[in-house]
Amino acid sequence: MMTFRSKAFEIAQGRVSPVLTPPAEKVADLYGSNTFSDDVMRTLLSAEAYTKISNAIRSGSTIDREVADEVSAAMKSWAISKGATHYTHWFQPLTGTTAEKHDSFFDLTIDGKAVEKFKGSALVQQEPDASSFPSGGLRATFEARGYTGWDPSSPAFLMDNGAGGKTLCIPSVFISYTGEALDYKAPLLRSLVMLDKAATAVCQFFNRDVDKVTPTLGIEQEYFLVDKALYYARPDLLMAGRTVFGHSPARGQQLDDHYFGSISPRVNAFMVDFEFEALKLGIPVRTRHNEVAPGQFECAPTFEEINLAIDHNALLMDLMQKVGDKHNFQVLFHEKPFAGINGSGKHNNWSLSTDTGINLLAPTSKPKENLRFLTFLMNVVKAVHDHADLLRASISSAGNEHRLGANEAPPSIVSVFLGKDLTAMLEELVSKGEITLEKGENFYYKLGITRIPHLQRDNTDRNRTSPFCFTGNKFEYRAVGSSQNSASPMIVLNTIVAAQLMEFRKEMDERLAAGEEKKVATVEILKRYFTESKNILFEGNGYSEEWIELAKKRGLSNISATYEALHAYISDKTVHVFERMGILSSRELHARYEIELENYIKKLQIESRVIGDLALNHIVSTVVKYQFKLAQTARSLTDLEMLEEAEPIKEIIKDISSHVVIIKRLVHEMTESRKTANSMEDLLEKAKFYGSEVKGYFENIRYHVDKLELLIDDEDWPLAKYREMLFLE
Repeated sequence: MMTFRSKAFEIAQGRVSPVLTPPAEKVADLYGSNTFSDDVMRTLLSAEAYTKISNAIRSGSTIDREVADEVSAAMKSWAISKGATHYTHWFQPLTGTTAEKHDSFFDLTIDGKAVEKFKGSALVQQEPDASSFPSGGLRATFEARGYTGWDPSSPAFLMDNGAGGKTLCIPSVFISYTGEALDYKAPLLRSLVMLDKAATAVCQFFNRDVDKVTPTLGIEQEYFLVDKALYYARPDLLMAGRTVFGHSPARGQQLDDHYFGSISPRVNAFMVDFEFEALKLGIPVRTRHNEVAPGQFECAPTFEEINLAIDHNALLMDLMQKVGDKHNFQVLFHEKPFAGINGSGKHNNWSLSTDTGINLLAPTSKPKENLRFLTFLMNVVKAVHDHADLLRASISSAGNEHRLGANEAPPSIVSVFLGKDLTAMLEELVSKGEITLEKGENFYYKLGITRIPHLQRDNTDRNRTSPFCFTGNKFEYRAVGSSQNSASPMIVLNTIVAAQLMEFRKEMDERLAAGEEKKVATVEILKRYFTESKNILFEGNGYSEEWIELAKKRGLSNISATYEALHAYISDKTVHVFERMGILSSRELHARYEIELENYIKKLQIESRVIGDLALNHIVSTVVKYQFKLAQTARSLTDLEMLEEAEPIKEIIKDISSHVVIIKRLVHEMTESRKTANSMEDLLEKAKFYGSEVKGYFENIRYHVDKLELLIDDEDWPLAKYREMLFLE
C-alpha cells in the first residue's frame, strides 16, 4: 500500500519545469512598472505638488493636505488603470512579517450611486485593528486602536492578488494610540535621520559641499526550496519551519558540488519568474546562484537606500512564497531547516554615501580623502566595539540560535575583520602618525597565461567566518538570520554609529577651539580609537576553538543563548544612547525586549509540541507496527529451527525497543518540563527554562528517532527523508 510519504515523493518526482513566456519588454523597461515611481509622479502630478513631494522625500519636510489629496487622486487613477480594485497601508509590525488590511476603492454616494474614492486622508493615515499585534505591554489587548502612516520615501506598489485583481500597497509606519512605535520602520526612519545628521557634520571637516549622507544596504538572501508535496509530508516543516528529526544522508554537502553549480531547470524557472515579478516592483535583483547546502540558493539585489532596501527585502520574501506556490515549491527562510548542513543567513552589506557621489567607506590613494575614509572606518569600528552586545542582541532569535557558531555561520562572538593591509596601516598610524595605503586597483595577479587579462586584487580579502567584516568599500554583517527583518540590526547599527560620530564631532570641535590643527587632532583621536577598539579586530578563523579562547582573554562576550543576548536591549547603556538619539524610548525598548522573549518562548513551545506529536503519533506507532512484522519473521525462523538466522532480527527488535523506551520517557519528561515553564509568571525565567531545560530534550529525542530511521524499513518510515527533500531536481 502506498504511504503518504511515497505518494508525496512520486508527485514531487513527476514535476516538470513550467514553460515561461518572458515579458515582451526589456528588463530596463520592465523595471518599476508596478510602482508609483518618481517618473510616474512627475507625469501625473502638477509641478508644484511634485516639487513638494520630492522635497519631503529628500529632506523630510511636511506634506500638506492639498498635496496629499493630489497624490492620492493620481495614485488611484494610476492603480485603477493597471487593474487595482483595493488599496492598503502595507506595514511591518513586530511579528517579523508584513501586514495589510485591504479597503476597496468602491464606495456609494448619498443617493446610492457607485463611485471610486481614495482621499488624501486615506493615503496619509489608516486605522487597522492593533489589538492582536505584539506590543510588549505598551497597551492592553482590549485596546484596539492603532494607526498606520504613509511613508512617502518608499514608493507605493501594486501587488497581484493571484486571482485576477491587484492591490495598491502603500508602505507605512505603524504606531499605537499613545504614539509608541509598534513596527520596524518608524525607529529605522528615525535612525536614518540621526545618522545623516551626524555623518554630514563630520563630512564638513573634509568637504563643505556635502549636505546629506545616505546609508546604503545590499541584502543577500539565502533560502531553501522544497517540493510542496514533500513539505506537506513533513508536519515539522509545516508547523515549526524546520525539521526536528531526520538522519543525515550519506551524501550531504561534503563535495561542495552544489555551490555555484549549474541551476536545475525547475529551480531556474522559479528564479526567473520571481525575478521578473520583483523587477516590476522596483526590486533590483541581480544575482542568483546555488548555495553550499543541497537545496539551498541565494539571491541579491543592487545596493539601495537603506529604508527602501529593507522594504524591498520584506516584499521579496513575500513575493518568493507566492511565486513558489505557482511552481509547487515551498520557500524555507528558517535559519536552520535541516540538521547537518549549512543554515541560511541574510548578509547585510552596509555603507555610507554622500550627495556628492562619494562612498565614505571607500579608500583612495589621496592622503586627504584617506584621512576621511579612516575617520569613518574607525568610528564604525569604535561603535561596534562599544556596543557589541547590542549588535549581537539585534540578530538573536530561536532560529538563529540553531545556526550561529555551527561551523557555517559567524560565531556568537562579535568581531570585526578589516584585512591585514588595513590593520597594518592603522598600526602604523598609531606608531608613526602616518598613513600609507595603496588602492586595491594597483595590485594585479600575474597568471603566466598571456590570453588571460590581468586580474585585479581588492585591498582586502574576505573572511566568511567574521560576523562584521570590511569588504573593500562596505561592512558586511553576516550574522543576520535569513528570516529576520533587516531593520532590527540596521536600527542598532545606524544608531550606534550616529552616536559615535557625534562624539567624534564634539571632541574635534573642542580640540579645534583650543587651537589644535585639524589633521593632527583627527589623527590623535583615531589613534586612541584604534587602541581602545583593537581587541575586537580579528583576522583569523572565527570557527576555531583557538579564537574562542583568545576572545575570552580579550574580554569579548560569547553569548550563545538568545534569552541572554536580548538583555542588551534594556541595559542602561542602550537606553541612554537610544533615548539621547531619539530613536526609541526606554518604554519602547523594554517592550521590544519582552516581544522578543515572548517570540522565543513561543517558537520553542511550538517545536516542543511538534517533537512530542511526531515522536509518539508518527514514529513510535510506526515502529511498533514494524516490530510486529519482525517478531513474526523471527518466530517463523525459530519454528523452522533457524535459530542463527533469527538472532540478528531479534537484536534489531531489541535495539528498536530500547530507542522507543527512551523516546517515550524523554517526551514525557519534556512535556512535564514544558508544563513547568508555562506556569512561570516571570518572562525571563520562563525563557531561560525553555532555552535550557525544555530545549535540552530536543537533540536527545532527535538522536533516538534518527537512529530508528536507520533501523526501520524505508517503505514504512512515515516522514519524507533528507535525501528526498534536498536532492530533488
